Amino acid sequence: MPTISDPFQEARSTSGILQCPFHGENITMILRHEDVRKAAKDWQTFSSDAPFRVPIPSEEDVRSMRQLPIETNPPEHTDYRAIVEPFFQRAKNPEVIAQVEALIEGLLARALEGDAVEIVNEFALPVQSRALTYLLNVPESEGEIWIGWGIHGFKVTGGEFNTGSVLEDYLQRKFDEAEANPGTDFFSVLTQATYRDRKLTREEMMGFANLAFAGGRDTIIHTISCALGYLAEHPESLEYLREDPKRITLASEEFFRVFMPLTHIGRVCPVDTGVHGVTVKAGERISLAWASANFDEAAFPEPLEVHLDRKPNPHISFGFGTHLCLGAPHARLILRSLLRLCCERVKSITIIEARERVEHEAKFDRTLGYDSLRVRLTPL
Repeated sequence: MPTISDPFQEARSTSGILQCPFHGENITMILRHEDVRKAAKDWQTFSSDAPFRVPIPSEEDVRSMRQLPIETNPPEHTDYRAIVEPFFQRAKNPEVIAQVEALIEGLLARALEGDAVEIVNEFALPVQSRALTYLLNVPESEGEIWIGWGIHGFKVTGGEFNTGSVLEDYLQRKFDEAEANPGTDFFSVLTQATYRDRKLTREEMMGFANLAFAGGRDTIIHTISCALGYLAEHPESLEYLREDPKRITLASEEFFRVFMPLTHIGRVCPVDTGVHGVTVKAGERISLAWASANFDEAAFPEPLEVHLDRKPNPHISFGFGTHLCLGAPHARLILRSLLRLCCERVKSITIIEARERVEHEAKFDRTLGYDSLRVRLTPL
């Protein structure tokens, strides 16, 4: 499994913040679980109304529109979110659940038949891409296009690069097609949707779609890869889950807590704001450090240990407050289905080769799962 570490422990236990430069911008990171949750709910003080600046580092160079609804505050956020929420709730639809389970079962069967499988690109990426077609109600064949983009949709290799990469060109084309021949898919619904008694602009449609593709891509891929890596190195855990599949729900939440791919997310202070003794000037950013909060000893006893029966588990891997992740039901469906099918079909997982991915910043290094994970799956 990837190395589990907590580079924020010392700063969290002393000042509760860490000031760290990111691409020339010095950002104050809020580290403690309680403080992060309070800040996440206080959108008046820590605003999301900041196009391109909610992600850290900022994304002016990789997209050309505001992401919706994440880069807005209430009440606009509430109205925008209502437009697309029905699609993300499809993860609770029995038909979609069956599609996701069949998808994972098929990919597992193929992996069990071979000598080895590379999990990140050959397994997790196809799971994420094809499962997203069910959520957006588009043909599964579209998933093959998305698989071709690789792990990071904003960083496509090959071809001519422009701001927004291949993703924006693809989305513009899909909206053109939907306007000419609307159906019941995600793109068509957005072309017909209204916001406060007016049609959405094309820029707004693009903002919704951009986030739908960027928000859950490497996060789901990361969680799948890390969970399988953990089960490979802890075969007793797979047996533990196999003994009672009801344990999978708590185990999934622990995997989401420990293997948090997103280190933090940004908020902008509209006015000069005191943050634990530091003055953040108007227009400057703070960071909600999810990855630090998920290892806060005050909320999680033995935070560096994986406890598959951890309860309660108030992790904030899906955010907190107004901006609770729309894709959380989808991510939970995928991971729980994967763990259940592993219990039913897989006797053991053996790591053949693993290459970790590490985030290097000025004041911390943090392991972000795998660039590559090659394993052998032994059938029951």
